Amino acid sequence: MLQKKEKYVVAVVGATGAVGNEMIETLEKRNFPVDKIRFFASENSAGKKLKFRGKDITVESINENSFKGIDIALFSAGGERSKIWAPVAAASGCVVIDNSSQWRMDPTVPLVVPEVNAHDLSWHKGIIANPNCSTIQMVVALKPVHDAARIKRVVVTTFQAVSGTGKKAMDELMKQTADLLNFREAECKVYPHQIAFNVLPHIDKFLENGYTKEEMKMVDETKKIMGDQSIKVTATTVRVPVLRGHSESVNIETEKKLSANKVRELLAAAPGVIVVDAPEKNIYPLPLHCDGKDEVFVGRIREDESISNGINMWVVSDNLLKGAALNAVQIAEVLTAN
Repeated sequence: MLQKKEKYVVAVVGATGAVGNEMIETLEKRNFPVDKIRFFASENSAGKKLKFRGKDITVESINENSFKGIDIALFSAGGERSKIWAPVAAASGCVVIDNSSQWRMDPTVPLVVPEVNAHDLSWHKGIIANPNCSTIQMVVALKPVHDAARIKRVVVTTFQAVSGTGKKAMDELMKQTADLLNFREAECKVYPHQIAFNVLPHIDKFLENGYTKEEMKMVDETKKIMGDQSIKVTATTVRVPVLRGHSESVNIETEKKLSANKVRELLAAAPGVIVVDAPEKNIYPLPLHCDGKDEVFVGRIREDESISNGINMWVVSDNLLKGAALNAVQIAEVLTAN
């Protein structure tokens, strides 16, 4: 368990990646009580300099002794590295908050969104999992509805930005767009098809049941975070030519009847949620407006007229912030506060 201190020794693993950079910026922006910070990345990135609070910090490669003396390590280095190094870090007395999918469904590892299930942090054994970006923003919006009327079923379709794949995907979208506008052929390296001016109903690998791994992450993680295995979830995840910010069409069936106005009231009072819902004035959440924002934005709230107790909503959030870096830092904030 984390010992209470005034300031902490913090590590960011995968510091040179898109999410790692966001973790560093988020720690600084939120004035996290850092005594000393260390940055780790692959051997290829070792020796590079990254700034924190105006100082240059040298990026290190990882070894068996890297985590001695570190209190909290934010990992965003992929599942394989987390599988190897998260247990090493935990054995060194460090609390790991891991952004990969490696530990999410491990029954001994809490999967946490602080606005939803911060109480699960009480039983961690040195490793805490950060959920999938698309799951995080959805459960923040689901939690107040579930508490008020108990959710029976969720049908979600996501519209996910290319930054969820990483910097190479962002570069590919920009290059393809420029090439096509200049009458050149689009080259596909990151995705199996052109992403510019297109949508791909395909995120991660396809499984035997016809769903993708990303879709099943949303199914399984939602139940674990919400602490209710009876919630039925079905998902379709789609990659869209947006640089940053995931959007979701979420259809909810509840046990008790809730009006659209009641849902707006519940969400307006919920932590981490901003209701943006005046469609008559063309006001609703857009990824363009959520870029760089911490909150989950919800709009297009309306009753589903095809069933007795149904609600539709549109949920948007910055996938690199609340969907990754910010959620990890918020977990660290809860740990240090308690």
